[in-house]
Amino acid sequence: MPIEQTIAQNLQLHPASVKATIALLDEGQTVPFLARYRKEVTGGLDEDQLRQVAATVERLRALEGRRAAVLATIEEQGKLTEELRSQLLEAQTLAAVEDLYQPYRPKRRTRAGIARERGLQPLADLILEQPRTRTNPAAWAGPHVSDRVPTVEDAWAGARDVVAETVSDDPEVRGPVRERASRWGMIGSARVPDAEDPRRVYETYYEFEARADRLRPYQVLALNRGEAEKVLRVSLEVAERDWRAVVERRYRPDSASPLATMLADAIEDGVHRLLLPAIERDVRRALTENAEEHAIGVFAANLRSLLSQPPVSGHTVLGIDPGFRTGCKVAVVDPTGRVLETAIIYPHAPQKRAQEAQASLVRLIRRHGVSLLAIGNGTASRETEQLAAEVIRAVEGVKYVMVSEAGASVYSASPEARAEMPDLDVTLRGAVSIARRLQDPLAELVKIDPKSIGVGMYQHDVDQKRLEEALSAEVETVVNRVGVDVNTASAALLERVAGIGP
Repeated sequence: MPIEQTIAQNLQLHPASVKATIALLDEGQTVPFLARYRKEVTGGLDEDQLRQVAATVERLRALEGRRAAVLATIEEQGKLTEELRSQLLEAQTLAAVEDLYQPYRPKRRTRAGIARERGLQPLADLILEQPRTRTNPAAWAGPHVSDRVPTVEDAWAGARDVVAETVSDDPEVRGPVRERASRWGMIGSARVPDAEDPRRVYETYYEFEARADRLRPYQVLALNRGEAEKVLRVSLEVAERDWRAVVERRYRPDSASPLATMLADAIEDGVHRLLLPAIERDVRRALTENAEEHAIGVFAANLRSLLSQPPVSGHTVLGIDPGFRTGCKVAVVDPTGRVLETAIIYPHAPQKRAQEAQASLVRLIRRHGVSLLAIGNGTASRETEQLAAEVIRAVEGVKYVMVSEAGASVYSASPEARAEMPDLDVTLRGAVSIARRLQDPLAELVKIDPKSIGVGMYQHDVDQKRLEEALSAEVETVVNRVGVDVNTASAALLERVAGIGP
């Protein structure tokens, strides 16, 4: 089925609209541009639908690319049967493709691989066949004894290794066991002995257990972080009932065979040494991907809320970037954002020149007709807020507002800030940014790397490329929804406008 028909079916859209959208995306057109200026071509798809199409195209093309690579690799090995080809072509997910590829995947030197090199595959086949006979197993193993296989016991041990890997690699075992583990497996965590956690950040997870399908996204990310910091040991427990029934549908020891115990032992070894560790990795990877996707969605929503704050127009604003030892940086900007004056005051410890600082602020307010104070919410913000309260008691008609200063320091040291304010010290640029954020949050925040704005608790734990793409798309969406004044908009803002930006 052509990719546009698959997407149209999945998203319940018209195939012609999907096909046209894919063609435009392949030309490099952006989603905001298509949503606003190519509605007649896309069949009127809105921005959310266009982004769904773009994401689905990327996922399906990744699947097709991997499928083609797997087919080519197995064909080069001379092991591609028509049945296997058909199974690969019908696989709908990357996990299904990887399961089918697992038995043919080039492996590092494994115990089973060494056994095969030593000619023990026929013995492994006998174990799998479970022949009903009174033949002494030693008679089968005897011909395989050699310098590399010193004893009959060594021969059977190698054959069991081959069977163990066969059971673990079987896609008809791995897929169903993974599905059951994803639903009913128990994720548990415990504190690593002697691990340092002085603030007891991970105390909730010192003795924690939950079903895999009931874990909240924030719990997954917290467990991952605790494990990465070597505070927690995280594991997945799969109940025996969730794997044994699946395995024994394919590999059941026959009590009438002298090799029944051999198969049972090989199954136990293959499941516990190979299959379950692989399943644990798969399940935890899927949990992490889902948690990251959810977190990125939350981060994007937070950014949208921040960018969509209404502007405060018509006010001359005094911005304060609070600090202790290095002082509070102050900047006054007029209603258009032009810098009128800057200063540094030292109201807090260690200098404690509060009266002098208060007098300086009053003087700046009266000189420039300031009507609003914008105070950054970082270090020393509480103390600076108290100072502002004293100031507005001394000057009528002035109010203060707490403003998020996330990313202000990053922006103040950026090439864009240097180009915009070449005559200002880097420390004072942050105060200017804080003042302008109050006047027009979107126009100011769009200059900053979205990841530096601080949009969520676990933003540094998720895939950074996916996060950057999602946040950048959110900025584009807000800018194009709100619109800009081309007479006053900055280059950073205009770059985000559909049809103008790169």
